[in-house]
Amino acid sequence: MAPKIIAISSFKGGTAKTSVALHLGSALAKFHHKKVLLIDFDAQANLTTGLGYDPDEHESLAQVLQRKMNINQVTVSSSIDNLEIIPADTWLERVEVTGELASDRYSHERLRNLTKDLNYDVIIIDTPPSLCWLTESALIAADYSLICSTPEFYSIKGLERLSQFIKNISQRHPIDVLGVAISFWNSRGKSNDAFIDVIESIFPNKLLKSKIRRDISVSEAAIYGKPIFETAPTCRASEDFKLLTKEILSRM
Repeated sequence: MAPKIIAISSFKGGTAKTSVALHLGSALAKFHHKKVLLIDFDAQANLTTGLGYDPDEHESLAQVLQRKMNINQVTVSSSIDNLEIIPADTWLERVEVTGELASDRYSHERLRNLTKDLNYDVIIIDTPPSLCWLTESALIAADYSLICSTPEFYSIKGLERLSQFIKNISQRHPIDVLGVAISFWNSRGKSNDAFIDVIESIFPNKLLKSKIRRDISVSEAAIYGKPIFETAPTCRASEDFKLLTKEILSRM
């Protein structure tokens, strides 16, 4: 059976996109016994360091996309059973204008061809916070897009451009928006209702009920290179990510 592939997307940094990717993948493996592959497709490599790996010491998908290595050679394990990761490195940032990819007009199809038959239940791709070649390739490879946002003006404005970007891709490659996940949530925020109304207008019926509250435990876990389920299993963000994962599974 082909894996379900989710591209985690945003059009602005600071939306906890990488934390969502890391903890969704970790929760699927740890609590739902799924075999999960995380792909760090962002040259900043925060997902890589978030699982305790040094991006300077590992190869990324750049070498695989250039057909210099196979995908098994760049896949590494994690501290959680059934959770593996393909790290990122700085080469990703210019991979599409390097080597044979530069002359391949269908280069953005390569990630889809590489991942469609891999032996995983779920593949999660962490994309850059921009509408670039890497993000387009991830969305073309994916069955679903999970949108990340925060209750802030610039984050919400970025959703409009991201929505149009996804619509343009979906005309060529089928992709469903799985939902919009909100992080750094404060239930007492004065503008919450206004932000929710804007999200509903851009992505109708896609706002996820489970919201990730602000929690210092998330950034502390990154220091240890582990998900919060291992460093602070009873913290509020841990509970939030578990609920978010259940809701996403039900939508899939």
